[in-house]
Amino acid sequence: MQPEPVGASLIASPIEKALDMPPKMVTYAPPERKMFLTMINAKFASILILVLVSFSAAAAQNVALKTETSASVSTRSQQFLPLVEVKEGMRGTARTVFRGSEPEEFNVEILGVLPGGVGPKQDLIIGRLSGGGADRTAVFAGMSGSPVYIDGKLVGAISYSFPFAKEPICGITPIEQMVAIFEQKQADRSKPLEPRAVSFAELSATNWQPGFPKNNPVSGALLSGINANSPLMAVAGLSFQPIATPITFTGFSQETLNLFAPQLMQAGLLPVSSVGGSAAITPMKKADEKTLLGGTSVSMQLTRGDYSLAAAGTVTWRDGEKIYAFGHPFLGLGTSDLPMSESHVVTVVPNINNSFKLAVPDAMVGSMTQDRATGVYGSLGRAPKMIPVRINVQTSRGQTDTLNFEVAKDDFLTPLLLNIAVYNTAVAQERSLGDSMVEITGKIKVQGHDSLKIQRRFAGANATQFAAASVAAPVSALLRSRFDGLHISGIELNLASNDGSNTAVLDRISLDRTRAVAGETVEVQAYARTNSGKIFVQKIPVLIPADTPAGQLSITVGDGFAIQQASSIQQFVPRDLAELIRTINKLKLFDRLYVQIVRTSNGAIIGASEMPNLPPSVLATLNNDRTAGGVRPAVQTVVSDVPVAPAEFIITGQQTLSIEVIK
Repeated sequence: MQPEPVGASLIASPIEKALDMPPKMVTYAPPERKMFLTMINAKFASILILVLVSFSAAAAQNVALKTETSASVSTRSQQFLPLVEVKEGMRGTARTVFRGSEPEEFNVEILGVLPGGVGPKQDLIIGRLSGGGADRTAVFAGMSGSPVYIDGKLVGAISYSFPFAKEPICGITPIEQMVAIFEQKQADRSKPLEPRAVSFAELSATNWQPGFPKNNPVSGALLSGINANSPLMAVAGLSFQPIATPITFTGFSQETLNLFAPQLMQAGLLPVSSVGGSAAITPMKKADEKTLLGGTSVSMQLTRGDYSLAAAGTVTWRDGEKIYAFGHPFLGLGTSDLPMSESHVVTVVPNINNSFKLAVPDAMVGSMTQDRATGVYGSLGRAPKMIPVRINVQTSRGQTDTLNFEVAKDDFLTPLLLNIAVYNTAVAQERSLGDSMVEITGKIKVQGHDSLKIQRRFAGANATQFAAASVAAPVSALLRSRFDGLHISGIELNLASNDGSNTAVLDRISLDRTRAVAGETVEVQAYARTNSGKIFVQKIPVLIPADTPAGQLSITVGDGFAIQQASSIQQFVPRDLAELIRTINKLKLFDRLYVQIVRTSNGAIIGASEMPNLPPSVLATLNNDRTAGGVRPAVQTVVSDVPVAPAEFIITGQQTLSIEVIK
């Protein structure tokens, strides 16, 4: 008889006993092991159930998504009239607001379809308007986006017109093309692969000009469609043009409108004065089922508060929280983030050249997020990012005032809007003719970084324009850099203006000695001549650095522009946002004198970094025969560079003297 294995026992079942069968050997398992195996099996079963549930939920979600997409396509097929079904001779109706906030209907007759009428695979339906308010206004600025219906189905948006047309002929953007371009995945605005080179002249510019995202003909776009200087002016009005977008100004003087109208018209915007008050800075209104329906007036608020600029158009179609409007580009911004508001129309002004509507923005209800070839797209309930601006004004008469407003955040629009607002603030409080002196100080707050400082003075007939540009230029440089984490949290400015022009020219300079020891202080006398011929003297103490080696030095006294122009470094490539802000804050000011001490040495310039007094071995390595470019020789080393305390006059010019350093 063989011994039983350990942990095993002979157990006979009742059936085995009845049939007189030998018992089976069953392995013994302790109670703890049985519990462990039971727990493992339970956990495995639980995981299996969770996996099955997850797959089921995902499958159900995909089915629901496909069902929703199919339902959406089916719904649109019922609401839209396909372009292939649009035929010559069809008649329908269009809706737009002529007065108030309720759309009115008028008639549209289809004259035909122009394949590729405005671009590749972008067809244009041609129509003739009649009846209702259209008999009085024809096609007018602000009508862009007005929906056209045939047999109750949406065809498209009135968006183009013939300048100087004798009949109200319009171009209609098919709704299919408007929706299709926005249904594609729209990526966020990308940042450059490499940092952009920035010139010091650009950062300190006083004649800043906006770089328009599109280059429409100046002024002629609104009248003839062709630049006034073009030889094609003889055949003006023979091509379709996007219907102009009226932009209403509140809080701005007529002089400001006259000055900036050419810039705005170049971008396809028609400046008109507004009859309403400024748009208050209020919280976003919650949209309901009646918000921005097809045919209602919509405004893109570029600024709001004490200053208000709003571009007016018409809603083509609302799909849930999605808003489609205009039927042509607004500014061609691509990805954008502009406040989208309800608006009401005071009236449509009939005009021989170009009729337009006067619209007043109401409550903000969302954001315009896309500006593309076939229209603009917005989202209800989405709050745009705005930049708060505060301007404290002090006039020559001792009066003070404070203006508060918000500007839209955009690479192109923000600098332009600030330029207009700062200029208007100056001319609204002071004289607009003759010489004046304007001082502007303040800071541009950047979240998580040091503030960008502004401290400039300007004099002459164009002082107010220069002051406005001194704010727009650095803001433009910041926004165009597109560094990660860039968020301008606020702008605070102090503006002071006085009559007259306190300017002078640096006539000559003199030194109290021609030789000095390192560590000593010499005195430079600067002689400046005013416009009236009067000469005044400014004494400037100059310290020779203690570590300056013996030899000849050059001492230059000049304004910031002249000193910067003579510098070997004219541009730089910022590595990050902090370096860009730091460099802007160290810019030499055109209205300030500087004393610069320079000596001859062997060095090099790599990028924006000056490396003086390099050993011969390093110079040989940098200038070897196997490499070229990236390094420039520097024969002048800046020993000292300090600003001079500001004088009563703005002094310009540059003078240089030599001094010998002895031991």
